[in-house]
Amino acid sequence: MSLLEEVVLDLERHSAQEGWDAPPKLYALVQSAELRKAEPDLAQELGLPPDTDTLAALEQPALPEQGSVEDALATIAWPDTVAGCALVIERVVLPPEAEGEIPEDEEEAATWAAEHPKREDVRMVVGVLRDGTRHSALRLRRHDADDEVLVGPELVPALAEALSATFDPDMPDLPPPAEPV
Repeated sequence: MSLLEEVVLDLERHSAQEGWDAPPKLYALVQSAELRKAEPDLAQELGLPPDTDTLAALEQPALPEQGSVEDALATIAWPDTVAGCALVIERVVLPPEAEGEIPEDEEEAATWAAEHPKREDVRMVVGVLRDGTRHSALRLRRHDADDEVLVGPELVPALAEALSATFDPDMPDLPPPAEPV
């Protein structure tokens, strides 16, 4: 099992212990050797083993409540010492036949989805590394058991892409060069 898979599963188990209806949580993933060197007291507090290199998940400040998580992620840039990041988020999933019934008003749509009889509550944990490696874990509230967690690298591709984009260097859109006169 890779270090990313381990940290994603650890975050999923930790989230399961905390229960449902939690706000999204963003984590910086840092190599434990790097953390021990830069922040030895924190590494000791976290109980990082001295001779093993793992990924430490450091919870970040809460994401803004206004706007989408994807919009918030678009504003994040990580320092070079961060090897990856992970997001724990819950979503309501509706069956495909409900697609045409969703009210246009956002507030009304949220209430409608929350009360839909065929809704499915899903907790997703998605982790990515700078090199593009990904891993995800999904837990359904209806199947809230450790042995029913779905895992794999491409379970939530759009969210993995949004997390990966936080590692893209910010390159301003430059106008094309002017034609010589």
